[in-house]
Amino acid sequence: MDQDAKQILRTFRPVRIMLPVIIGLGVVIYLLWHDSDKQALLNIRWTWNSSAWLGVALFMMVVRDFSYMIRIRVLTDNQLDWYRSFIVIMLWEFASALAPGIIGGGFFFAMFILNREGVNMGKSITAIMNSSFLDGIFLAIMAPIVYWVVGKELLFSGLNLHGVFGGGIFYAFWLIYFIILAYKLFVAYALFVNPYFVKILIVKLFSFPFLVRFKRKAIETGNQLIIASEELKKQNWKYWMNSLGATFASWTARFIIVNCLVHAFNPASLGFMDNLAIYGKQVIMGIIIITSVTPGGSGIAELMFVRLLNEFIATGLAPTLSFLWRLLSYYPYLIIGVIILPRWIRQKFTKAEIISSDIKIV
Repeated sequence: MDQDAKQILRTFRPVRIMLPVIIGLGVVIYLLWHDSDKQALLNIRWTWNSSAWLGVALFMMVVRDFSYMIRIRVLTDNQLDWYRSFIVIMLWEFASALAPGIIGGGFFFAMFILNREGVNMGKSITAIMNSSFLDGIFLAIMAPIVYWVVGKELLFSGLNLHGVFGGGIFYAFWLIYFIILAYKLFVAYALFVNPYFVKILIVKLFSFPFLVRFKRKAIETGNQLIIASEELKKQNWKYWMNSLGATFASWTARFIIVNCLVHAFNPASLGFMDNLAIYGKQVIMGIIIITSVTPGGSGIAELMFVRLLNEFIATGLAPTLSFLWRLLSYYPYLIIGVIILPRWIRQKFTKAEIISSDIKIV
């Protein structure tokens, strides 16, 4: 087994799996102690309205993952059946939950599992690079839309934009947004215009003495861009419409989960602009969490939730809802991954490969 495969498998040691849980729960406990209101928790009344909105939130989870399954099937020309698509998406989400957003989440592991599922390396590279590109398109389009429709004041309400924290969030959001936009335009040029020039540029950049140790990876990335470019040029409009549609459906379902949770525990009626503001605030969170240095954005996600959405939630309940949000949209992937990963490794690797990777499979 090659060195990259060994390194990927070693990321699934128990300590790596527990780290995001510890970080996330640590921040939630702090927020519960600092910001929660015991009386507000005691005043919660479970109603049919609560059950209905939680049911919709769970349905949105299904829509999110089913949309990802549709997209991965489209991007691999339906080489995966529905069951194998489910396995791929669950393992990909598991890897993303364990990897910091700033290094691409489960990007490289996703290529790896697709290849092990029988999708040739060229198509695996194309599918995963295009997935990342399509996600970037969604954020690049949606961020300015919600900013201009919702407005700066409502979108960043709850933050003191003249203070260090609030002002920092505002400027960090736009800085990260334009970095993402520039990067996605660069990738678009590489994929659809001139991948060979981009490869030469990348290799020259990583020939500098302080970057030369990454040169091999840079060459691999350049080769991957060329392979993906050649594959994408063969695709028709149906491929792009279906993959874009699935991307927008999955991200929209992901964000609507929070709207559902707010409705479930908010006795006051929320208007259209309130709901749009809640949705827009999650676009901000999604962009900022991309640069997270913690696994799966643990800690940062919970903190951002409380600070940005506090005004739409009954006083003292924001930390509890932030935990419930992560309980629905994050921790399940850790649990599912822990369950299906050992079996998947036993199916896709020989005993010698498993032993050489020095991981324990139960």
